[in-house]
Amino acid sequence: MAGQVAATPTFALQPSAERVATQSNYMTTFDFLNQYLPDTYEKEFERYGNRTVASFLRMVGAEMPCNSDLIKWAEQGRLHTKYINCSSNQAAAQDTATITVADALNPGTGGIAVRVGQTVMLSNNAAGSTLSNKGIVTAVDYANATFDVAYYEAGGQTFGAADVVSVFIYGSEFQKGSVAMQNSLEADDEIFSNSPIIIKDLYEVSGSDMAQIGWIEVTTENGASGYLWYLKSEHETRLRFEDYLETAMVEAVPAEANSGAAAIAAGVASGTGNKGSEGLFYVLGQRGNVYGGGNPTTLSDFDAVIQRLDRQGSIEENVIFCNREFSFDMDDMLAAQNSYGAGGTSYGLFDNDQDMALNLGFSGFKRGYDFYKTDWKYLNDVSMRGGLVGGKINGVLVPAGSTTVYDQILGKNAKRPFLHVRYRASETEDRRYKTWITGGAGGAATIGTDVMQVNFLSERALCTLGANNFFLFQEA
Repeated sequence: MAGQVAATPTFALQPSAERVATQSNYMTTFDFLNQYLPDTYEKEFERYGNRTVASFLRMVGAEMPCNSDLIKWAEQGRLHTKYINCSSNQAAAQDTATITVADALNPGTGGIAVRVGQTVMLSNNAAGSTLSNKGIVTAVDYANATFDVAYYEAGGQTFGAADVVSVFIYGSEFQKGSVAMQNSLEADDEIFSNSPIIIKDLYEVSGSDMAQIGWIEVTTENGASGYLWYLKSEHETRLRFEDYLETAMVEAVPAEANSGAAAIAAGVASGTGNKGSEGLFYVLGQRGNVYGGGNPTTLSDFDAVIQRLDRQGSIEENVIFCNREFSFDMDDMLAAQNSYGAGGTSYGLFDNDQDMALNLGFSGFKRGYDFYKTDWKYLNDVSMRGGLVGGKINGVLVPAGSTTVYDQILGKNAKRPFLHVRYRASETEDRRYKTWITGGAGGAATIGTDVMQVNFLSERALCTLGANNFFLFQEA
């Protein structure tokens, strides 16, 4: 019988950070008349380990400055021409036909990239069909997105007038002494853009509490230590802000027209609402590849992923950042390929000695492409995306390497990672990671209030280049 994790006791989700001083932060029953002294552990026990979740963008991306509220870049379109929603005006066995292109980009403005003299292949889109033709283009009507074709086969057109066909250009043929190719094709670029958002945080402590010694020795992930409790709160605010610098880039969405976020905000000098930004998950959902049936758990499932990658940029090496469930599913899938051990316990390049720890995990595999996998803590952390049901994301496939883009600051083409962060900066203002102290305590003397305020600010956006090479794995 399969085991089941009991519902209680469960994990704690109550945040340790509080906006105000609470009763639990201070001793209320300390009595010097009590003759028995308790044994105390002065140092905090780190029961949740490293609580930060930021690491993804540091591993796969880079950071570079920008000077504007709007970041734009161009990505190459396809080199060759193919249309997949076309139809013929003729029945089968006809030697010539007029082909209507329903998926032309800009009908009437030259959006159909077919020219007289080009040779084309036409293929029936019906599942299991073997019907196809090859022909030469004899006339083109750009206004109506149609072209006339004469077939090379003696039997004429093999498919019917009602059939939906795909057409691609594979070359051209001209007779002796004929005129040159008519009309020219312009390179097809797609222009994408994103806008940086301003991220802020604040920590405030009174001057009196700064002078209050505590009996607990505080520790945080970035090495803060001592007996001054406000140091812990300030460092945790800093760590939380650094996590938000990454998670905001992953989760951000643009504010849609007529949305509450886009409405004019009261008291904002600019008189405009929030605009949002295009985070990683949003971009991949819009123009990336999405595996929406849970996790691929078999080789045939991964073959579907690989076949989609073949239709995209065919990047040789890819890294899958996944949650624990997806990682185990891949381990089980790879272990199942071993035919010499029950449950896959004999796979791996080692002798299964009784004193050796058995490694049941894989770090990667090769099947058409190289795939490496690593756990993404953000997807596992129960205080973030871990444990979600609605909108659950199991992993992201990220292509390794870089791509060439035009950098307006350098004034030339430069190689950039597929994922990178642009932050606002100039010669006089760097908004990558700003922190400053205000108040009337802790060395600050800017206001009359007896507090110290630590301010945090960043202005940044994530640029996802070549989103068609990424895969988003999410629940159905």
